[in-house]
Amino acid sequence: MSDEITASHILIGFGAESGRSQDEAKEQIETLKTEIAGGGDFAALARTHSDCPSSARGGDLGAFGRGMMVPEFEQSAFALDTGAVSDIVETNFGYHLINRTG
Repeated sequence: MSDEITASHILIGFGAESGRSQDEAKEQIETLKTEIAGGGDFAALARTHSDCPSSARGGDLGAFGRGMMVPEFEQSAFALDTGAVSDIVETNFGYHLINRTG
């Protein structure tokens, strides 16, 4: 197993910072997951919807190794096959969809 991967993600936050409730965030991330499963462009959806600054790069996080991301995110990202998109992952930042790119 590789010590470093590349991935993109979409983050939908909730709470005071984002101005949306946890239920609203969950509904939005589920809608995005459905769009991607139906052939939607991950990077375009990240640019439009993601709360992370990486949205400007289509959600691209670049390369990262183990221990660089929060455990829930890391576990999901490293478990994916290249090109696959994760199920919804909840972290202290909000809800994520992760696309392992390499």
